Amino acid sequence: MNTLRLKPEEVDQAAQFIKAGKLVAFPTETVYGLGADATNEEAVKQVYAAKGRPSDNPLIVTVSGPDQVAQYAAGITPKVQALFDNFWPGPLTIILPIKPNALPSAVTGGLRTAAFRNPADKLTREIISRAGVPIVGPSANTSGKPSPTTADHVLHDMDGKIAAVLDDGQTKVGVESTIVDMSVVPPVILRPGAISAHDLEPIIGKVLNDSHKVKANEIPKAPGMKYKHYAPNAQVIIVRDPADFAKAIAWAEEKAPVGLLATDAVLEKQNTVRFKSQYSLGNDVESATHRLFAGLRYFDLNPEIKIILAQGFTPDGLGLAYMNRLEKAAGLQYFD
Repeated sequence: MNTLRLKPEEVDQAAQFIKAGKLVAFPTETVYGLGADATNEEAVKQVYAAKGRPSDNPLIVTVSGPDQVAQYAAGITPKVQALFDNFWPGPLTIILPIKPNALPSAVTGGLRTAAFRNPADKLTREIISRAGVPIVGPSANTSGKPSPTTADHVLHDMDGKIAAVLDDGQTKVGVESTIVDMSVVPPVILRPGAISAHDLEPIIGKVLNDSHKVKANEIPKAPGMKYKHYAPNAQVIIVRDPADFAKAIAWAEEKAPVGLLATDAVLEKQNTVRFKSQYSLGNDVESATHRLFAGLRYFDLNPEIKIILAQGFTPDGLGLAYMNRLEKAAGLQYFD
């Protein structure tokens, strides 16, 4: 199979592929997703196969708007409607009870809930509108690897496995959407993202945070809760304090070739001639979150690097989303 790189004006071709039961990677404001007709179980199974994704890891249902959610979900309460009104389209995924037999079990993992997302990217909403069906939307990468933030990243993992990728350039947020479970009281954030509990609580009241790793015999309600995620080939080691980078470098160099993933302020203090394998996270946590996955993928293109020393941030606000992804990429390995 030759994977096509479609231009934005070829959105109708992308929709035709979806209608035909084929796979198309699509842009969102967060990361690129891997789309298939969410009502077509055979097409959905192809998504699992292309990604190498465990079958008990449910998929997000990407919709053109709230009206489409109502065809499949129950429990659209005033609070849920308030989330639609205030945060959609945007980087918020909402878990809701679903109507009996509304979606294939391959989408839900056999659960009675499903996660719905209405992305800000107009091209993706246009694909869904033209296809006439919602699409599943896991990240368009090999399962366990860093999520793709460009079409090139998608093709690195998916070339020859999917029909096409619709190229709309670099994503803006850089980490996946916040997932909030509205099927429970009080609501619970299962995956942090650009929208925090602080943003949600003025709209819907008390919101809990729970990003625990589920047990082996438990089906996760949201992606990213059970299996290893975001990991490059090299071992990632998190450096809590930027002042510790010099010690961390000296320690790591005794073991293997080292790459640095840090802000410009940290990189400038290191020997930049010696450390050619480095990737800038910019100046702050916002730019770091935007560049994190691209940085992890950069080191996969430098296979001589065996250890990545990555800068940590305080886990609050956007830093909570950044550290959630970085800790999973590192397997909770810190330099201490």
